[in-house]
Amino acid sequence: MVYHSSFVDEQGTTKACGCPLLPLKSHIKGPAPVSEQDKTDIVDEAITFFRANVFFTNFDIKSPADKLLIYLTFYINVALKRLEGCRTLAVGTKAIINLGLEDIPVPGEAGFPFPGLFALPQSQDEADLFRNYLKQVREETSGRLLSVAYRANGTPNKWWLAFAKRKFMNVVVL
Repeated sequence: MVYHSSFVDEQGTTKACGCPLLPLKSHIKGPAPVSEQDKTDIVDEAITFFRANVFFTNFDIKSPADKLLIYLTFYINVALKRLEGCRTLAVGTKAIINLGLEDIPVPGEAGFPFPGLFALPQSQDEADLFRNYLKQVREETSGRLLSVAYRANGTPNKWWLAFAKRKFMNVVVL
């Protein structure tokens, strides 16, 4: 059984491309609303559920937040693939920063991993809002992922990096 997002009530939540712009416990500047530090956000859910959800090839979407959970699970898979050869936290941090500097495609652009998952943007403003939200959520995910992928002494956590070999929803990570 796949784990779904607990963010099913989307009253008053801004949307872009059919995706709710959920609050984040983030210090990174962006369009996401700020969440309280003691509450679980979508990034916490994605990291918590990653090791279970990565085994599934099908994902039944029960709420729009599940779409974001799918995207973040894929992004974590990509990030772990980049961290796979990094033997220290410093080298891993550099690899994650380089991943964050890459261009972020939105639905309808070449390179977007899940065509049809999100609605196409209705305007350039919506596309920019969604791109900026994805950039913010990816940066936040990257920072938190480093804290679980590496131990306190800076060595890789093999129980996390082993999942870099998995394909999520049969999408090949390059």
